[in-house]
Amino acid sequence: MDYQLTEEQVMIRDLARQIARERVVPVRAEMDEKGIFPWEIIKVLGESDLMGLHIPQEYGGMASGALAHMVAIEELSKACLGVSTTYAANALGTFPLLFFGSDEKKKKFLPEIASGKRLVAFALTEANAGSDASGIQTTAKLDGNEYVLNGTKQWITNGGEAEIYTVVAMTDKSRGARGASAFVVEKGAPGFTFGKKEDKMGIRCSATRELVFENCRIPKDNLLGREGMGFLVAMKTLDHSRCGVGSQGLGVAAGALDEAVKFARERVQFGHPIIGFQAIQHMLADMATAVEAARALVYSVARAMESGVKDFSKVSAMAKVFATDVGMRVTTDAVQILGGSGYMKEYPVEKMMRDAKILQIFEGTNQILRNVIGQELNKEAARGN
Repeated sequence: MDYQLTEEQVMIRDLARQIARERVVPVRAEMDEKGIFPWEIIKVLGESDLMGLHIPQEYGGMASGALAHMVAIEELSKACLGVSTTYAANALGTFPLLFFGSDEKKKKFLPEIASGKRLVAFALTEANAGSDASGIQTTAKLDGNEYVLNGTKQWITNGGEAEIYTVVAMTDKSRGARGASAFVVEKGAPGFTFGKKEDKMGIRCSATRELVFENCRIPKDNLLGREGMGFLVAMKTLDHSRCGVGSQGLGVAAGALDEAVKFARERVQFGHPIIGFQAIQHMLADMATAVEAARALVYSVARAMESGVKDFSKVSAMAKVFATDVGMRVTTDAVQILGGSGYMKEYPVEKMMRDAKILQIFEGTNQILRNVIGQELNKEAARGN
């Protein structure tokens, strides 16, 4: 399909593809096995200006738009979801700053984020606050010119490696979700420490840690927006980031499809390459159709986001749900086509299948996002749309 990418978007796609093939593919197995954080690759992405695609030019970024960002995520995801998760989570953590930070805060943080010198993480999830964000227990109390944070955030991507954290905490528990507020917290702040690095099934080169706040003091002006806007900050952030998770699902599916086609052409059984057998052809046909459908949806939602559409919660959730389900299904089918070889770590589809599972879980499980889509359909029907 020709998606009529602009010259800039094609350049970004080709650059991300080159970095993925030359820098990521040769080391992805070792990074996965040993849990090595991809700092060297992040450095290359920063030097190539790909870390600032979502950041305005006035703050050192490229301002290339949502679709260019999705294309870059897709290409990195074809090679390694651990790397693309590190990359995409950096944008996730940056969105609260972009949407709600003061000009002073943007000038302070965004140029170094755009250059890849400093990574960002988004801290919303807790032990009792996953799909139900209103269950947040971490608190932030104003004490003079400082906020004092106490609590623990769980399963934070880029945790420990990032130097900048956008954190949602309760400033007024009596107001429920409306009592949440958002803050910027820098690594090294007094009372801010990290738990152990989690040992995960997939995306193993991506760092996942607890964030621990024990009387952590931060300046009063580290508040993003106003008190009570934390839930709004989180929802707007996730609306913008979920299409990126969809792009990850698309990318890992496309990468697995390429591996399956390559293997099916080379693997000979009964005197013929197995790609000549109808059973294999039908599996590949379904995989390819699903990948193309996921790409069409993800790209369409990205273009809608660029167009200035105000409410895209529903379609962003659709892109995430559909494309990540495709990612899981296609990687599983790729393992099946490779047979015994697909189950071995010598071949990349084993890792792709393990990695793909998390996409159906983080940034809103696909079950809870189906609720979001259903609720939006109900609202539209009530309005007579």
